Amino acid sequence: MIEFLGIPYTHIMIAALVPAFMHFFGVLMQVHFEAKRQGLRGLSRDEMPKIWSILRRDWPTLFPFFVLVGVLMNGNTPYLAAFWGITFCIIIGLVNPRNRMTIADIFAAFVVGAKYALALAVGAAAATVGIIIGVFTLTGVSFKVAYIVTQTAGDWAGSLSAWIPFGIMTPEGLTLLLTLLLTAIVCIVMGTGVPTTANYLIMVTVAAPILAMLGVEQIVANFFVFYYGILADITPPVALCAYATAGIANSNPFTTGNTAFRLSMGKVMVPFVFSPSMLIMVQNFSWSEFTLAVYGCALGIIALSAAFPDYLTDRLYVWERWLLAIAAVLLVAPEIVTTLIGTAIFLPILLRPMLRRHSGSLPA
Repeated sequence: MIEFLGIPYTHIMIAALVPAFMHFFGVLMQVHFEAKRQGLRGLSRDEMPKIWSILRRDWPTLFPFFVLVGVLMNGNTPYLAAFWGITFCIIIGLVNPRNRMTIADIFAAFVVGAKYALALAVGAAAATVGIIIGVFTLTGVSFKVAYIVTQTAGDWAGSLSAWIPFGIMTPEGLTLLLTLLLTAIVCIVMGTGVPTTANYLIMVTVAAPILAMLGVEQIVANFFVFYYGILADITPPVALCAYATAGIANSNPFTTGNTAFRLSMGKVMVPFVFSPSMLIMVQNFSWSEFTLAVYGCALGIIALSAAFPDYLTDRLYVWERWLLAIAAVLLVAPEIVTTLIGTAIFLPILLRPMLRRHSGSLPA
């Protein structure tokens, strides 16, 4: 992405902060609500490891990480950052008294690293992707795909705009929304079974021009297509990451894939195309747009995360789950009216068990 956009790594890192936080926040909320529904509990304060004692004991192992990030933030290439990161890993391993490495251990680590590199076939995948990109570029397939998607979205928007009540969404906004949905599907399909780096190369070549035709800023388009391209790793029926996890957990691969997809639903709720300010490093950054988008996105993720496990502050009725799903969609729309409507739907469902307990109809 640094090479494609021609911007410093620090800009990429800052732009990724909010979308990454929202993804992990969504996973946290779903795990939390699922645990509450099943009556599970976390570790008590006494059972939790003491962070300061761990840092005091193992602080040298943090050096390679800080070196890696520091080299990248100084504008150097990822290759140089990897070199210095590995070098400091070896140095710390040789001098760390708690778990000192030997020369044989270092040699074994290089052997394992080489085996994993061959097993992942990164080089072969990158070479194959280069052929695909060349074919798409020379034949103009990517622009034809972009034209088909935008035309289809425009036709659908023209038919559906008359059914949108109260003028909540303009035909142009509806066209962009439908384009994003179709582009996300294209990214998920084309990202199936493709390693991360190769995935991005395909997405930026095939899918990014779709958003460029609608005037979406380049960094926003790059993040969007990569975001949904990676979602293919946990989207059934070909969810490679979920299948690998199923092997570790000795669980059913398809069930694991469905669970992984459900846990990632918070990921699809990040509206950084409608609210580019979420990426911070955009041309027309606005604090008001950023605040509204972050608030609506966080509350929408909570609403959707509660609808799936059937639990918020208490078990939910079926109609409450549907209302929460509707509220989630309204909350992530970057408009003050839709955000207020979504909040108005969400709050009564949140407060309903509390009011019932206060009135005495439920045990405290």
